[in-house]
Amino acid sequence: MARKATATMWQVAELAGVSQATVSLVLNNTGGSRVNEATRERVMDAVRQLGYRTNAFARSLRSGESGMIGFISDEVASSPFAGRLLKGAQLLAWETGNVILSVDTFTEPDLEAAAIDMMLSYRVKGVVYASMYHRMLDVPTGLDAVPTVIVNAQDRAGRVPSVFPDEELGGYSATRQLLEAGHTRIAMINIQPPESDLPAGIGRLAGYRRALAEAGIPDDPRLLRSGNGIVEDGLALTLDLFSGEDPPTAIFCGNDRTAWGAYRALESLGLRVAEDCSIVGFDNHEMIAPFLDPGLTTIELPYEQMARQALNYLLGDVSTAPKQTLVECSPILRGSVANAKVHA
Repeated sequence: MARKATATMWQVAELAGVSQATVSLVLNNTGGSRVNEATRERVMDAVRQLGYRTNAFARSLRSGESGMIGFISDEVASSPFAGRLLKGAQLLAWETGNVILSVDTFTEPDLEAAAIDMMLSYRVKGVVYASMYHRMLDVPTGLDAVPTVIVNAQDRAGRVPSVFPDEELGGYSATRQLLEAGHTRIAMINIQPPESDLPAGIGRLAGYRRALAEAGIPDDPRLLRSGNGIVEDGLALTLDLFSGEDPPTAIFCGNDRTAWGAYRALESLGLRVAEDCSIVGFDNHEMIAPFLDPGLTTIELPYEQMARQALNYLLGDVSTAPKQTLVECSPILRGSVANAKVHA
């Protein structure tokens, strides 16, 4: 089958009864008052009838802009969970007439350097430099040549605007869910060792402690455990918490995988989530939180909101963007929290 010939701007002009210059003004949205609405509509009708497409590459050579925004990450595009970062960026890019050029580098320096060179060769408007998990990072020097915003991480040097979750407020909000249900003996299972410098565990623990302090509840080290954010740690550490004489009535788990392990531990002890021990998680992992029984009350990581905010900075004047933008993590209420039992 013969390939259909590509419509030309001259054919659009002939069908609309205007000059090629007028077609160019309409398609590039630069005509202003020089092109009246009736003429503009005739041109667009002709474009639709002929199936005309602008030559984006040629336009980028003229304007110096490609309409592309780079998205470089470690493993975000390959992760079904953190992939919501990419989704948020793509949606806003589409709404503003841009497209996302995305590359996962899997933390390989050579691949990252090649990805940056490719972004620069395509004349991207800017780059979203994203991380699968919240961490401190060093921004590659190759990105000095293009406007850049970090998302779901923080620039260690503080030179580049960073958009990241408000972990402390999230930990505070999680603990408040349990306090407001009347619990006073609230344990926390964190997702990293005490010596770790990752912002997620540090912030969530700080929020837990702040909520307890505001409620006048002493910080009891016997109710604090540190794991690695995996199901097996949630299981083992919950069993450990319940091995003493005065177990907690509620547990704030530093992520949803840990909470899943806590569910399994309670079940193995013949106890029921909510009725015997309330549980709050963190992340709102879409493959875990809604499907536990009962559904897990948790704190949602604001992936899409962070990506949209980062893109808004790039589409505006990135030089005026704040160096740090904290995005709120919202509670998602399900059935894993019940009112504390009143003992006579």
